[in-house]
Amino acid sequence: MISSAFKRSTHRWLSDGMYRVMLFVCILMVSLGATLGIAKAGAASQAATPKKTIKAIYVPLADHYAAILAYEKYRNQMKKADFSIEQHKGWNLIRPRFLSDDVDMAFMVCPLAMEMFIEKPDFRWVSLMHRDGNALAVNDILSARIQLNQPLIQRKPDYKTAEAFKAAKESSGGPVICGVPYFLSTHTVILYKYLKDHGLTLGLGFDRTRDVLALEVAPSLSPSHIKKKNSRKIPAAFEQSLPWVDVVETQGFGRVAWYSKDVMPWPKGHIDSIAVAKDRCIKEKKEALGEVIYYIHKSGMDIEKARKKGGRDLIAISNMIRKHIPDHTQEAIFQSLRPDLNVINYYNLNVDKKGLKQIMDYAIEGGILRDPINIDAFADNDFSTEITKQ
Repeated sequence: MISSAFKRSTHRWLSDGMYRVMLFVCILMVSLGATLGIAKAGAASQAATPKKTIKAIYVPLADHYAAILAYEKYRNQMKKADFSIEQHKGWNLIRPRFLSDDVDMAFMVCPLAMEMFIEKPDFRWVSLMHRDGNALAVNDILSARIQLNQPLIQRKPDYKTAEAFKAAKESSGGPVICGVPYFLSTHTVILYKYLKDHGLTLGLGFDRTRDVLALEVAPSLSPSHIKKKNSRKIPAAFEQSLPWVDVVETQGFGRVAWYSKDVMPWPKGHIDSIAVAKDRCIKEKKEALGEVIYYIHKSGMDIEKARKKGGRDLIAISNMIRKHIPDHTQEAIFQSLRPDLNVINYYNLNVDKKGLKQIMDYAIEGGILRDPINIDAFADNDFSTEITKQ
C-alpha cells in the first residue's frame, strides 16, 4: 500500500507543478497580449496618419509623359503621397494657377520657371521631367523650298531652313511667323540659337524688322496654325514639344525640319521642362514629394524600356497617356518615342545646374529672359534618385 505521507507528497508536487504551468501560461498570455497591443497600436497609428496631398499641374506634352505614367501606374502604391495631376492647355494658364494655395508642384518650361523665381522665389527646382524633346515644323510652303524628303533621322539644323526663312521674307516683305508655346520657353531659346547660328534674327511679338517673328500659340493649336497658312499659301512654322511636331508629319500637312537636340547639344540631352515645388510643400510634405519624384523617375525608366521593347509594353504606355491626352494619337506617340531617333529621353532627371545655365545664358542673350538667377538658390538636390542615372 502507498503510505499516506507519500500521497501527501505527491499531491503537493502535482499542485506545485500545476501552479508553475499556470503561472507560465499567464505570463505568456500577458506578453503576447502586450505584443499584439503594440502591433495594433502601430497599425492604428499608421492608419491614423493620412497621406499628404501632392497636386501637380502640367500642359499636355510628351515632356510630361513620365508624370502621367506615375499617376496611372504607381499612385496606389504610394504610401506617403496622395498624388494628383491637373491639366492646363497652355503655359499662360500654368503661371497663375501655380500661385493657388492648393497646388504643390508644377511641370513647366525652365525659362518661365526662372522668370517666376525672379519675381517671387518661394519655390525650388526639384527635378527634370525629360531631356531634349522639341523640334521645328514647317508648313508645305516652306517644306517645298527646303525639300525635306529625306528620312527624319537625316534632318539636321543646317542652312537650308534658314535660307528658306530668308527667301520667304524677301518675297513677302515680312518675317515668317513661327509659333512658340510661350515667349518664356526653351522652344524660343532653341529657335533663337538656330537662327543666330545661321546669321538670322528673331523678334518676339511685333518686331517686323527681324527675319523670323515668334508668336505665342498654344501647343495643341500649333498644327492648325500652319494648316491654315497652307490654305492661304503663306509660309509658316512652329517650334513646339513632341508630339505636336510629329502630328504635322504623320497627318501630312507639313514636315519636321530639325530636332532641338541637334541645335542645343548637351551631355545626356538639353534641359527643357522641369519640376518645381513650393517651399511650403518641401517643408511640410518632403517625404511625400520625394516619393512622387521617385515614381516619376521610375516611370521615365519604364518609358525607356518600353520604347526599346515595343509591342504590347509600348501600346500599354500609349493607352495610359491617351486617357489624359486623347489628342495625342498612338501613331504620333510612337513616332516621338522612336528609339532610332532618340529625340526625347527620360533618363538622368536629377537637377543639372550646368545644363540649366546653358539655357539661361542663351535666354538672356536673346532677350527672352530679363535677368540671370542664382541657380544654386533655385535648385534643391535633396530629391535626387539613383534609379534615374544612366
